[in-house]
Amino acid sequence: MRPIAVAPPADSIHALPSADFGDAFAIDVQDSTLDAPAAARRAFAGQPGWIGNLLALRNMLVRPFGLKTGADASLPNSRRVGIFPLVSSTPARVVLGFDDAHLNFRIVVDVKALNETTRRVTATTLVHRNNMLGRVYLASVMPFHKLIVPTMLARLGDVR
Repeated sequence: MRPIAVAPPADSIHALPSADFGDAFAIDVQDSTLDAPAAARRAFAGQPGWIGNLLALRNMLVRPFGLKTGADASLPNSRRVGIFPLVSSTPARVVLGFDDAHLNFRIVVDVKALNETTRRVTATTLVHRNNMLGRVYLASVMPFHKLIVPTMLARLGDVR
């Protein structure tokens, strides 16, 4: 199964109450033991080469604006998933993200049992644009975002 666009879970807004943008993608996974921390790690701790190349280009382009450009090296691995700082974690939900000068964002990974063997994993992106740079930035990255998030979630399809 491939990830599909879905409505963000209504309670995900609690992760960033001031969000002025949100979207979500979901995939059903045949793994009765999958929880949110494992799903977040499998989906977001590393990326295909083309995504890594896009992130390197992004970092080069935003560095002159003083924006954050990658994982916070001061955070231990237990407090981040890939490049994303871990905000909170329960078996059902992981929240990743940080606040920056141009925008604040959260990635909310929810895992819900559909039946005895199937789990639905939903990745919700929430953004609060802080200024015009945040608006321009989000508009610029949106086409890539709509490719990257489903690609990362699709990695869960092979989980057994």
